[in-house]
Order: sequence, then structure tokens, then C-alpha cells
Amino acid sequence: MIISYLLVLFKILLALLLAPGLVGYVRWLKARLQNRRGAPPWLPYYELSKLFGKEVVMSNNASWLFRVAPYIVFASAVAVTLLIPLIATDMPFDRVGDLLLVVYLLLLGTFFLALAGLDPGTAFGGMGASREMTVAAIAEPTIALAIFGLALGAGSTNLGRIVSATLAEPGVAISPGHLLAFVALFIVTLAETGRLPVDNPATHLELTMIHEAMVLEYSGRYLALIEWASWLKLLIFFALLANLFVPWGLAASHSPAALALGVIALVVKLAVLGAVVAIAETRVAKLRLFRVPELLSVSFVLALLAVTSSFLLK
Repeated sequence: MIISYLLVLFKILLALLLAPGLVGYVRWLKARLQNRRGAPPWLPYYELSKLFGKEVVMSNNASWLFRVAPYIVFASAVAVTLLIPLIATDMPFDRVGDLLLVVYLLLLGTFFLALAGLDPGTAFGGMGASREMTVAAIAEPTIALAIFGLALGAGSTNLGRIVSATLAEPGVAISPGHLLAFVALFIVTLAETGRLPVDNPATHLELTMIHEAMVLEYSGRYLALIEWASWLKLLIFFALLANLFVPWGLAASHSPAALALGVIALVVKLAVLGAVVAIAETRVAKLRLFRVPELLSVSFVLALLAVTSSFLLK
């Protein structure tokens, strides 16, 4: 029992450690693809240490909600890492939560971040919060539907059991339901993590920002927690894409060799997905805001087709 909870702690620390490196890797690779030198992949670690050491400056209009929101956003992202299959298929908290709890926790962080954007009363914060909730209104149901398409075949909404069912029957990984759900979840990943073509994480133009507009008033450790949580959210979605649809490499036991293989497999899958995102972002332009719901509606339809396909082929 103690070893199991030590593994849970290791999984959390691994996710927290890999998240900034994943974002730095995507930034660096994207720069190289654009024939730029780019910042080194470890720059986000330096950004975090610098922000944690800076003084917090707050608006006079900000309330207690503005102070509490970064901790809730960060805690909700960490809580999700407890529930998703990251390096092994059988972990203690896998039995506690399922698909619905993961979706609720992700929405909880989004909800409080939007409230924090509204709290100081600035124009850009309110604009970013409004846009974020518009995206979330379509994206969150799509996440639930896409994974539910896999749950129909596994007979359970528990993520660990979904992975185990795919490992037991490898052929379902190339079934129409799985492929449709993968595309739907990939589109939602771009929207939920503020990537192109939905949002531009490198922009400094307030009129086009979504995520960045909500955090303009944050500084110091508050901004560090929000940025770390957003990077962790990218890792969570990549892990869902990698381990729910391509679960090979996940440790089936808690032996050191199996866990080491699980860590290596996770890093390789994250690197591949990061490369796909970097390549995509060098080939597409940012959508106009009124076109974003159309893209997310396509992902919702794909997720609905995945559920229908899984139900008919079950």
C-alpha cells in the first residue's frame, strides 16, 4: 500500500517536472521549423523560477477570488494527473475517479480562471473570459463524448479499464470509433490548451487573445501557478491522446523495469505529439474568432459519430 502511494507521488512529480519541458520542446521545435534559432527547451523552468521570486502586484479592484483562483486552477490540474493513466495501468486513484470526474475537474479550473479574469473589472479580462467559456461550452462535452466512445467498448467509464480493454484487444485501436474519437479529442486539445488555430500562445495582441487575456492582471507566484497549470493541462491532454488510444508501453505491474519502460514510453509519445503540434502550428494560421465555434462543432460531430460507431459495432 505504501509503495502504491509512493508511486502516485512519483507520478505527480513526474507530470509537474515534464510539463514545462514539453512546452519548451514544442516552442523550440516550432522555431527550428521556422528557420529560427529559438529559445532552449529548458527556458520554461527558468521562467517559473523567476516568477516565483517576483513580487505580486494586484489591482485595487481585485477581491479574494482573484487570490484564490490560481491555487484552485493549479490544484485541479494536479488532481487530474491522479486520475489519468500516465505511466501504469493500475494505480490507487484510478479506481476513485472516471471520465466524468476528469471532465468536471478540467471545467472547474476553466471556470475559476474565467471568474478571475472578470474579477478586476478590466476590459481584456472580461473579453478573454467570455471567449474562454464559449470554447469550453463546446469543448468539454466533446471530451466526454470522445472518451465515452471508448468507454462503450470497454464497458466502463474508468480510464484505467479503458486502457486495459484496448491492451486486451489491440484491434479496436484502429476501429472507426477510436479513430474518430482521436481526431475529435485532438481538435479539442488544441482549443483547450490555447494552441493554433484556436489561440496563439505567443501573441501579444490583446484583441485576439483568449487565455492570455484572462491572466494579464496576474504577476509573481500567482502567474507562475497559472502558467504551470496551463502547461500541465497540455501534458494531460497529450497523455490522454497517447495512452487511451495507443496504450502500449504503459506498465502493467509496479516493478522498476516496467515503470522505467512506462516513463520512457510516455516521454516518446509526448515528443511525437509535440512534434505533430509544432508542425501543425507552422502550417496553419489562427482562425477568426467567429470561425472557432465552427471548428469545435466539427469536433463535437466527430465525437458523436465515434459514440454511434462504437455503439453499432459493439
